[in-house]
Amino acid sequence: MNELPIRRILVSHCENRAIADPTEKILGRVGYSILPAADWALMHEASPTRVGKPDLRLVDDRCWDEVPALKDAPEPIIMLTGREGSEIKDRRISGAIMRPAGLHDLFRLLQTVLEEMPRSTPRVSTELQARYELDGQESQAAVLSLSDNGCLLRSPEMLSLGTRLRLIITLPNAGEIETDADVAYHMLPDVGLVFNATASSDRNAIHDYVCELLASAPGQTPFNH
Repeated sequence: MNELPIRRILVSHCENRAIADPTEKILGRVGYSILPAADWALMHEASPTRVGKPDLRLVDDRCWDEVPALKDAPEPIIMLTGREGSEIKDRRISGAIMRPAGLHDLFRLLQTVLEEMPRSTPRVSTELQARYELDGQESQAAVLSLSDNGCLLRSPEMLSLGTRLRLIITLPNAGEIETDADVAYHMLPDVGLVFNATASSDRNAIHDYVCELLASAPGQTPFNH
């Protein structure tokens, strides 16, 4: 699997278990390196040019007193809070999420705050066998990347935008899963599919496969910009 380079540095002011396992590890695989505030401060002090400023701070509202003032830390903040929400008012706060922060909710919020073209779920590179049914015909294909919501498909023919087909993907340890899918974009010579009407059991199998692949990927150093 080809990993994405680390693109974002997130400084964490959070108590233990404020972020659900294995959320931090998986986010690191898709470009968000989460560093405890004390560790980041030591690294920044040793090499400020190489480390640079963080892109965002994750703040447990129980640790608000640890957060530097606006003039020293102008970067946006995502607040981790309890069910009742937080009463803390600060213009840096761009969003809030309930503790413990899970992978998909936190990923979606990070994408919204930091990225120009946000994604809703992580995507992994794959080499999966697949086939699709269209107009009564079945064709062999390959899935080159996969997320909970869609995939990049290499097929023997260029499928027209807007085409709906029945996709069958073979997942390791899960067997075949099926879903309806719409052709949403072309990335020549491949096509991007968005899943529709996926059974919960098949969606869970995709989710588990993506998370397993991300969690098992080789580690990286946190400043591979």
